[in-house]
Amino acid sequence: MADQLPDEVITCLQNARFLHLATCTDNRPHVSLMNYTYLPAPSPHQSSHPRLPAGPLIIMTSNPSSKKTINLLQNPNVSLLVHDWVSTRPPNIASTSERERSPVGARSSSLANMLMQLNSAAVSSISATINGETTVLSPGTEEERWCKEQHLANNTFEANGAPQDLFGTSPTQERSMSMGDGGRGSYIEDEDVRVVVVRIRDGRISDWKGGVKDFCLTGPTRDAEGSGGQADLVNGVGANGPV
Repeated sequence: MADQLPDEVITCLQNARFLHLATCTDNRPHVSLMNYTYLPAPSPHQSSHPRLPAGPLIIMTSNPSSKKTINLLQNPNVSLLVHDWVSTRPPNIASTSERERSPVGARSSSLANMLMQLNSAAVSSISATINGETTVLSPGTEEERWCKEQHLANNTFEANGAPQDLFGTSPTQERSMSMGDGGRGSYIEDEDVRVVVVRIRDGRISDWKGGVKDFCLTGPTRDAEGSGGQADLVNGVGANGPV
């Protein structure tokens, strides 16, 4: 067990644009593509927000009526998938046979395939499955406001293509323009969205060679230190009701 994420996972979280969020209730899984913000640990800002979970965190936002939010309120355990490779499907046997019947097309396709393989080899490295426990922050709290500010800043991109982010890097202007705002206006800025914080518990790293490595983080120590806020806060609901 360790108190820090593996270096390759940190690099992946700092550079990926989206992640996949898996939730589940009543044995019915649900997967969503999410904007996110990685908050490393230790962070000097976390000490001023003692009700936030300890350790490295993932910040996301979700519509309060969405399936994933409903799932999170019933089951806070989640899995995340983040990777640093570009998903491209290589030619299959059928497409190869078609190219063989067209010499001109075969030459161009072979060149495109070679370039694709070179590009994939350059950027492909790992995928990381991350398991954690979520807290849906109570609306109007200082923690919710602060986390939303970090998340909004991390997903706001400057006109010159440089990211205006705090904890990670982001795509170039051309990629941002082709993808619109990545859902920023609808899924982050909306006043009604709920802020979700994931405390990372453990995970598994898979590389392009098929190698697998597990990691596990030590549990939170904030309760033992006497700050106590998180023990009474589960998905924005305290022992005596909403907080």
